[in-house]
This record gives sequence, C-alpha cells and structure tokens, in this order.
Amino acid sequence: MINSNTGTLFLIPVPLGDDADAQLVLSPEAVNTARHLTHFFVENPKSARAFLKRIAYPLSLQAAVLTPLDKDSRAQDMPALLQPLLAGGDGGLLSEAGCPAIADPGALLVRAAHEAGVGVRPLAGPSAILLALMASGLNGQRFAFQGYLPVDAARRAARIKLVEQRSRHEDSTQVFIETPYRNDALLAALIEQCAPDALLCVATGLGEPGETVVTRSIAAWRKLDWRPGKRPAVFLLLAPNAAKNR
Repeated sequence: MINSNTGTLFLIPVPLGDDADAQLVLSPEAVNTARHLTHFFVENPKSARAFLKRIAYPLSLQAAVLTPLDKDSRAQDMPALLQPLLAGGDGGLLSEAGCPAIADPGALLVRAAHEAGVGVRPLAGPSAILLALMASGLNGQRFAFQGYLPVDAARRAARIKLVEQRSRHEDSTQVFIETPYRNDALLAALIEQCAPDALLCVATGLGEPGETVVTRSIAAWRKLDWRPGKRPAVFLLLAPNAAKNR
C-alpha cells in the first residue's frame, strides 16, 4: 500500500540523442514535472545537468540535488536514497537509456519505492527498445528483452544459439543491446551463428539524425555490405516457426 505521508517517485524520460529537442520529444507533463523537482536520481550528473538545461530548468543547476544511481549501485543502498521521499518530498528518476528502469539500474530504486510504500509515477517517453520493435516488422505480440549477450566469443555463440531456439519455439522476437564499440562484432557473430531463414533487425541511432533501421534475413545479411559501427544500436531476432506459420 502507498503511504500517504511520503512523496512520489516520478520516472522521467529523456530524449534519445544529444540533438533532440526535449520539449518536442517529451510530453508537457514530463517536462513540467522535471522543472518542478529539486531532487533527482541519476546515472550521470553531467548528462543530467545537460538535460535540465535543455528543458529550461527554472532554478540554478546548483540547486538541483543529483544523487548517483548507476550500475554499481546495490539493492541495499536504496533505502538510504529514498529518505527524502519518505520524509515527504518528491523525486525524479532520470535515465541514460530514454525510459527509466528499462535496461537501466533505476529499477532497483523503483522496487525499493514499492516496498517502502512510496508512490511511483511513470511518465511517457521514448524507449529505444520499443522504437526498434515498432520499426522492425518483427513480432510485436510476443517478445523478450535479453539485455547484453556475453562478451566471450564462445559463450556469446552458445547464447545466440539458445536465443534463436527460444525465438523459433515461442515465435517471439528476441531483443538485445551491445556496447557500441562491440556492435560490429555482435552482428558478425549473429550472421555466423543464426540460420539463414532467421530475421534480424539492427536499429541504430534511434531518435538522432540519420537513424537507420534494417531488417533482413540472415541469408540476406550475409550479402549485405553494411555495419552499424559505433552508434547506439538495438538488435532484434525472430526465427520463424514453420509449424505456426503454415
């Protein structure tokens, strides 16, 4: 149950890409909410300040309290972070990934807020994962996000096989991401390991000028002279299930 004496944790989306106009990409509610908050939980204080500047934050940036919450944060750290909200103040969770708590360490804080009876309010905004799924042409009725695949080549190859099998068995789109400088290596591994009839989409630079979404069969990818390079990318794989597609 929500404790009426606590504040609210607002989940505030941010634009994808540094050049996007935040006030055009985000809803007025998301922008106005962020403008009225003074306490934020952020992955990167520098980019958080840049975001606040882009939305014409009315206070001085020094007045904003930016509490770090990143990949090294632990579940046991969350109760201390929630103290301002337990005392009745509101807070905003910002993400480097577009939507807070989606492929993002902020999920730890959201879970802790529920456990502490703090109200959670998600605000609509861009998610690279959902934008890629929308544009892929793959199965949007059934999908799973796999996060990052292993870096080690042998383990990565084994995981790709498992992911492809799951996709084929469940008729589901499998979604994953990679550190940009390893994008080309991941694409090469997918092309090598997956069956020719599997469909692969690579969506790069979503929300930025020159965004690219390419969906082809693995057989076609083997003939295609294009690589994502070091732009932020989302990979989506769908291995057709012959029995279900008759």
